[in-house]
Parts: sequence; C-alpha cells; structure tokens
Amino acid sequence: MALYNTNTLLPTKSFISQSPPHKSFPCTTLRPISAVHAPDPSSQKPPSSTTPSATISTTTPLTTPSGTKWTVDSWRTKKALQLPEYPDQNELDSVLETLEAFPPIVFAGEARNLEERLGEAALGNAFLLQGGDCAESFKEFNANYIRDTFRVILQMGVVLMFGGQMPVIKVGRMAGQFAKPRSDNFEEKDGVKLPSYRGDNVNGDAFDLKSRIPDPQRLIRAYSQSAATLNLLRAFATGGYAAMQRVNQWNLDFTENSEQGDRYRELASQVDEALGFMAAAGLTIDHPIMTTTDFWTSHECLHLPYEQSLTRLDSTSGLYYDCSAHFLWAGERTRQLDGAHVEFLRGIANPLGIKVSDKMDPNELVKLIDILNPENKPGRITIITRMGAENMRVKLPHLIRAVRRAGQIVTWVTDPMHGNTIKAPSGLKTRPFDAIRVTNLSPSSIKSTSLLFYIIFIVNCVNYWYNQSTHYEKDSGMNINRKMWLVIFMCFTRALDVRRLSTRLVHRLALILCY
Repeated sequence: MALYNTNTLLPTKSFISQSPPHKSFPCTTLRPISAVHAPDPSSQKPPSSTTPSATISTTTPLTTPSGTKWTVDSWRTKKALQLPEYPDQNELDSVLETLEAFPPIVFAGEARNLEERLGEAALGNAFLLQGGDCAESFKEFNANYIRDTFRVILQMGVVLMFGGQMPVIKVGRMAGQFAKPRSDNFEEKDGVKLPSYRGDNVNGDAFDLKSRIPDPQRLIRAYSQSAATLNLLRAFATGGYAAMQRVNQWNLDFTENSEQGDRYRELASQVDEALGFMAAAGLTIDHPIMTTTDFWTSHECLHLPYEQSLTRLDSTSGLYYDCSAHFLWAGERTRQLDGAHVEFLRGIANPLGIKVSDKMDPNELVKLIDILNPENKPGRITIITRMGAENMRVKLPHLIRAVRRAGQIVTWVTDPMHGNTIKAPSGLKTRPFDAIRVTNLSPSSIKSTSLLFYIIFIVNCVNYWYNQSTHYEKDSGMNINRKMWLVIFMCFTRALDVRRLSTRLVHRLALILCY
C-alpha cells in the first residue's frame, strides 16, 4: 500500500479527422543536436562510447520503457485528429524538409532543466506561473508586445515569490503557440461555409476562401517568428532587464492611481529594502541569480508534421527532443490513448502537459499518465485542469484521488480560461470577471490530505474586454486585465501570508495564466 505525506498531493513511493496516415515527407535523416549552448547540470553523465551516431534514420526505432517501439514518425500509423488538409501535399513535404534542416528553436539541456524544476513543483517546493496568449498571431508580432507580456510575467512572478516565499517557475505560452484546435471543421456565416480558422500557422482568420485554405508556407513564417520571439526573450531574461533591482521599473501604467498599484509599489519597495540590506551586509547583488531569470516557452502539440520536423536527437542523452519548445501539452481534443498525438508525445523527452476537462474519466487519466511517463519521473507530467469554476469542486478531487492511488507523481495546475467561457452580446467569447476566484478545496473535499490546494481563475484569454459600447477594445483590454491580475495576486499573497503565520503546512500553488 502506498504511503502519503499529508502535506503534499504525492505518494512517497484536419479537416478530415479519420483520414489515413499522412505520407512522410522526404527526409531520410534526423539531425542530432549538441547541448553546448545549454549545458546539463553536473549530475549528468558524460556521453559514453555507446552514444548514438551523428546521423540516424527517422525509422530507427527507439525502445521506450513500456517495451514498445517508437520512431519520430510512428504517429502516422495512428488516427490523427485536428490536422489540416493541405491541397498540395508536395508543397507541404517541401516545407517540412526545409524546416527539418533549420536549427532547433530550443535546446535539449534547457528542456531537461525545466523538467527538474517542474519536479520541484510536483514535490511542493516551487510555484508554476505560465502566461501568454491563447494563440499568437502574425499581425501582433512586435518587440513592444513581447516585452510587455514578458514584463507582466516578471511582475506577477515577483509578487508570487515574495508572497509565497518559494521559487517561481516562469513559462510563457509564447514563441510557438499558434495552432488552434476546433470543435468543427467548418464555419458558416450568412449561408457561406468555409474551413475553420486553425491558427496563423495554418490559415488566415479573414472569412474568405483564399484566407481559409491551409498554406504550408505559413509554417516557415511561424518558425521564423518563434525563433525571433525567443531570441528577444533570451535577451530580456539574461541581459539585465529581469534584474531584481529593476522591480520598481517594471511598473506599467495600470499600477498608477489604484489601490492595487499602491500595494504593488509597497511590495517593490520591500524588495528594494531587502536588496539594500544584502548589499550593506556585503552580499553581492551582481550574482547571476539576481540579474537574470530562467524563462521557458510552451505550446500545444497540435500540428504533428511541424513538431516532427523540429524533433532532434540529443547527442548528450541519446534521447529525442521536440525542439520547437521546452514544454508541450496534449489538448483536450487530442489526448486519445490510441491517438497520433499521444503516440508522438510518448517518445520525446520534453516535459509534457495533459489538458483535462470535467469529461475526463479518472481511470483513463491514470492510463494516459502511464503511457507518457512509465518511469514515473517527477516533472515529466503536468496535469492542466480546464473544467471551469462550477465543476472544479466536484470533478477534480476524483482525478486527484485516482492519480494518488496509482502512485503517480504529477504537477497539478489549472487553466482558468477554458471552461469559464461565455459569449458577449456581440457573439465574441470572453470570461466574466465574476469567474475570478480563489477556490479552496478543503480537506473534507479531498478527504485524504490536509493540504489546502489553491486554484485561481483569471479572465479574458484573448486580451479583449467587453465594454458598454458593445465592442472590444484591444488596448484598454490589456490594462483592465492587468488590474485584474494585480487584484488576484495581491489577494492570494495576502492569503499565503496568513496561512504562513497560522500553520506549518506546505502550501502549493498550481497556476496557469492565459491572457
């Protein structure tokens, strides 16, 4: 029988959804990568004489811990949902071959470091903060937008770290979050029926036939924008912009003339005082931990041909990594146990997420985790619940109990956007401010742990705010949303402070932001 620590949730021990497999693009080798740009921790063993050769066929099988064979294109033998149907297969193959020859966007060592950090979160020793757009777009690609998104995540991270007194793992839904799953392959307006918009890396959002036809060249543009975005994020994270000494300089206009702004400035002043004390005591504030920050990228693993084209064999570990992002997740519509997306994800070594709604059967979740993480490695799996405020109390405890009974180690987070969606009078989707809440799953709800598990619901996934004139305003929406975030984070950190004074229990936050 498994034993449990009462302070943790952990045991101690396409258009055409049923189309035949797509033809493999004409690529005969998989380009290995070196980890020289992102060295592993010292605990990593150096490559041995059995390290795979520099060139390896895409059909060379990899034996997974479950004993089954896996190759980078074995997903093509499975049923693949949510994949676009391109009119010119030869053009798609040519684009994929080009992408296969491009450099990786991220490095394997970085993904391994993230997995280690997520393992700490799974053990209750860190917070996870994930933020970004529901879907990136080509039209909004500019340096200021990237900077402001990064700055907000930094700001929320400081509030969370200061209030929670724990490390914060900062992950952006950026540099690759383009593809959008759809509940219907077609969209109809005024009697006109066209293919659904599936994200800027597939087709355009304008409601005309030319825009809605999937275009393989968009994958090249998505790669270029992702690489440029991550390049700028790296510069911000390591070039001094993220230094703790700049915490007051991260203030944006939404912190001015408001109670939340006053509270943030008070917190920032306290951070400054702490840094001043460190300097006076002779403790250097020029250490990299004070002047830089770790920042990782993530997106939904949806467009499998694109993901395969950016999968590389790591020369250090001998494992395959999808180098389009550090962290990838299987969506609610593509997490079938025998589906193509699960088949692809089980063979890559990136840390993985699983989106889970109130429709998820607890036994199925246990089976899915076992497929993706047969070695039960902490940090490998993050469960992202997306079931809305009404279903959270009823459904989530059953999933938690099933996973705990199976002895599986996962990181629990919540997606407060999907599941809390309503339609404004204009017909556009939004999330009401009333859905912002901190939900406390009490010990009586879980019945097997004394841990208080906090869940935060945040609104407005697409950066728009519905106003009295019945239209959406992009710029004002960003500012309103940031005020909302400050309200929630300040309330949460105040609650953490009260709990820290009244109990010695370990409190964990599993948090995911979409804005």
